Amino acid sequence: MSRAEVKQLIGVKDVARIVLGWGAFAALLILHPLLEPPVPAPVLVIALAVIVAVILVCAFGVVTQAEALAHRLGDPYGSLVLTLSIVLIEVILISAVMLGPGEHATIARDSVMAVAMIILNLVIGLALLLGGMRHRGMAHNRTGTSAYLSMLVVLVALAFGLPALIGVDGSYATAQEIPIIILTLVLYAFFLFRQMGAQAGDFTEVDTRSPQRSPREERTGIRQVLAAHRAEVIVRLALLVVTVIPIVLLSHDMAALLDDGLGRLGAPVALAGVLIAGIVFLPESITAVRAALGGEVQRVVNLCHGALVSTVGLTIPAVLVIGIATGQTVVLAESPANLLMLGVTLLLSVTTFAAKRVTAMHGAAHLVTFAIYVVVLFS
Repeated sequence: MSRAEVKQLIGVKDVARIVLGWGAFAALLILHPLLEPPVPAPVLVIALAVIVAVILVCAFGVVTQAEALAHRLGDPYGSLVLTLSIVLIEVILISAVMLGPGEHATIARDSVMAVAMIILNLVIGLALLLGGMRHRGMAHNRTGTSAYLSMLVVLVALAFGLPALIGVDGSYATAQEIPIIILTLVLYAFFLFRQMGAQAGDFTEVDTRSPQRSPREERTGIRQVLAAHRAEVIVRLALLVVTVIPIVLLSHDMAALLDDGLGRLGAPVALAGVLIAGIVFLPESITAVRAALGGEVQRVVNLCHGALVSTVGLTIPAVLVIGIATGQTVVLAESPANLLMLGVTLLLSVTTFAAKRVTAMHGAAHLVTFAIYVVVLFS
């Protein structure tokens, strides 16, 4: 690819977003002493408003690159690029926090729980509600969706349910952690292997007008695309990653400000985790809603369910390995109320996507479930 072609792919807006995101992160580092709690209320409000504004601007840049990659690569490959980019950065940051000073026994549990509720109820609910109202009913690929939900039932049970029953004070014993790590990673790796290989067709949009392609044709198709457009894919992937990193860094750096502000308002501590998780996955959320408005409900499934499968499948083994290596206690068991909400959410998800066509009513049920989760947070 020539320099002129690269310049066509990297626009002025892309450069401006990157400069804005990294510039805001650098400014936050410089001003860190001034933002140590307790921060004066006007300064706190202004700082949070600026950070959220920068994140929103960068998020639309991520969405632009993700949609271009999805159009070029097709699903499930296009959705995987965005999902894995965000999830891997999130896992690295959680791991870095655990390796830092202080006790962080519940960080993985709280973070993944917040992500699960936001993705499975808020984002999917909003996408199905808006998409269902525009398109009445949307058909999805039930084989691929069932594969996601099967993974989630097992991974969520291993992560949050089982340690409450066989662990000690909500934590697995070392002898239990090792098989859990191995089984989780093997299952997740096998899932990715099948999704990107023989079963790639199970994660594409339903189109009754065109015949289904064989697994060999699917693999040949993606190889041809990569061979013909390798430079474009690399440039867009680099732009996506460079734009998404400031979003994650800024959202985690604003955690202390949120804790301070919510503490003054008397809000529950867990609410900060929910807000941060929502901001981290903002690019994916915007992409999912836009896909639903375009009638691409399978892309919504790939983005949302795929993100949660990757989050649980990578975060839990990572923190358990760090816990073993550093001697830290990793508390994974959830409270009875949160376990109930997880169970209701998974049951609702299975019921929703068992239907041939998902509708606005399904979306409304998911949104109400998220609202109930918020009530539980304040209880």
